[in-house]
Amino acid sequence: MKAWRVNELGEGRDVLRLEDVAEPTAGDGQVLVKVLAAPANFPDVLLCRGEYQIKPPLPFTPGVELCGEVVAAGAGVTRATVGDRVVGTPVLPGGAFAEYVVMDQANVFPAPKALDDAEAAALCIGYQTAWFALHRRVEINEGDYLLVHAAAGGVGSAAVQLGKAAGATVIGVVGGPEKARYAEELGADMVVDRRTDDFVQAVKDFTGGHGADIVFDPVGGDAYNGSTKCIAFEGRIVVIGFAGGTIPQPALNHALIKNYSIVGLHWGLYQTKNPAIIDECHTELTRLADEGLLRPLIGERLELTDVADGIGRLGDGTTVGRLVFQP
Repeated sequence: MKAWRVNELGEGRDVLRLEDVAEPTAGDGQVLVKVLAAPANFPDVLLCRGEYQIKPPLPFTPGVELCGEVVAAGAGVTRATVGDRVVGTPVLPGGAFAEYVVMDQANVFPAPKALDDAEAAALCIGYQTAWFALHRRVEINEGDYLLVHAAAGGVGSAAVQLGKAAGATVIGVVGGPEKARYAEELGADMVVDRRTDDFVQAVKDFTGGHGADIVFDPVGGDAYNGSTKCIAFEGRIVVIGFAGGTIPQPALNHALIKNYSIVGLHWGLYQTKNPAIIDECHTELTRLADEGLLRPLIGERLELTDVADGIGRLGDGTTVGRLVFQP
């Protein structure tokens, strides 16, 4: 079969190679899945660089989520049968940028019928991350002002839609007019282009001086620092990641004086610490999809041969919406 592999670490466009490799086999408690769609995620960029918290041995295939069809099941599998359309995460080092992957059954979920293959593939990590951040870590409430950084990105776009579904007023921050249009299409109530406008002042003006009750921050750096200047009384900043490349050093005296909370979200920990809640999350996301309250907006549907270029552009920050590769 064909699979993209990283034999040495570096930028995705430089180190990814499309190679012929042996088709994997499912072990006990695993399923073999034919890949129907695999989105690009920022962790794929970090995997190629060797900067992700998980460091698979070389050579490896990136691709951290997918939608696929089960073609074989190992002993003891109860969550899926041959022919099922499923979503979830593969077993690294054999990631989703390949024609076939192996998945542990604990990480296999039914694909929502309301979504096509590309949309369903994008429902897993980004939407689960946003759901856990908003509903478990900061307990979003109807009427909250939600500030979402990188609102046109993978996890940011999910936060916009989930925020709207929860009854929040959503302010999206993006970089560039094309991304601003995308965030508006997602449903953001106000969109700020950080390249031309000061999002801190925009939030203060839009909220009548109240500020953001919740800040969803997958960027770090200046995005985080600015957020502390427009956070509301008893506001909550949920830290998702540092796509901007700079990890902030928060001034805890400032959090004390302004009475706001800083919380972190590591989605992967739920897989080992509380896997049952992931099933609950997927059920809720499926319900929202069935009711038309969320639908991943796919920016580009690409061929499997486009993976190296797509991951490169994602790392450059020039993509809009979700990039999904379909073998």
